[in-house]
Amino acid sequence: MARILTGIQSSGRPHLGNILGAILPAIELSKKDGNDCFFFIADLHTLTSAAWMAFGFDTSKNTFYRQSDVPEVCELAWYLSCYFPYQRLTLAHSFKDKSEKLAEINTGLFTYPMLMAADILMYDAQIVPVGKDQLQHLEFTRDVAGRFNHQYGETFVLPEARIDEKVMVVPGIDGEKMSKSYNNYIDIFLPEPELKKKVMSIVTDSLPLEAPKDAEQCNVYKLFQLVAEAHEAATMRQKYAQGGYGYGHAKKELLEKLLTKYSQERERFNYYMNHLPELDLALKAGAEKARQTGQVVLHRVREKLGF
Repeated sequence: MARILTGIQSSGRPHLGNILGAILPAIELSKKDGNDCFFFIADLHTLTSAAWMAFGFDTSKNTFYRQSDVPEVCELAWYLSCYFPYQRLTLAHSFKDKSEKLAEINTGLFTYPMLMAADILMYDAQIVPVGKDQLQHLEFTRDVAGRFNHQYGETFVLPEARIDEKVMVVPGIDGEKMSKSYNNYIDIFLPEPELKKKVMSIVTDSLPLEAPKDAEQCNVYKLFQLVAEAHEAATMRQKYAQGGYGYGHAKKELLEKLLTKYSQERERFNYYMNHLPELDLALKAGAEKARQTGQVVLHRVREKLGF
């Protein structure tokens, strides 16, 4: 059995890119026999949790919790910070990106890699799915765990990174990568009129309705093929090529697909948003499970340190 851990940013409601690129792949991973998944909302670094629950993450079989509900992680982060060289932390991407403006850097940003290491090592995680941009943090985690193990004997499990080379890049309404930073995202949980307005704002070229069009160059089609069945995408592509099919038609099909494909998820999301105490109870229960596991690891560390 493999123990898998991943953290989820608490940056508000996930958009379509988050759902297709992160939430659904992680939930599929959690459904595989033998996997013991610890997924947490990184609120030390909600709406995010409602989306995961809406898409069917099974909290009875896995562990889903808020980072802030497990205070032990902060204690472990401090211990790890005492065994990791200052010079190594200066190489962290999160620090180097702002190192020319030191006045803007706080201690939290500088020591963030050790908090992330604590999040992972606290639960004896064996596998950590990461994007290439997060690989350095996992290398730091393995490094500090190895340093501690070398000095005090086997204490921490050294986690392995799992990088999905097929990570889905979802285009935004302007064709750039979908991101809240660019304000080009599609929130599938919006009420239908607002979702329609968003879909209809997708940027397209100015070819007339009767002209044949290249589906592969169209933002609407690029999004449609990510959520539609293969035969549905092929049919739309054929309509583009034949002409007499406008971008307005394609946008209506995309909207309809989003509404039908995610109808149950939209309903469940709205349910949880109207029953927040239920959501909170689920996260609290997950935190208790996480703390039971984490306290075993923290006890090992304290013993080695002589506490």
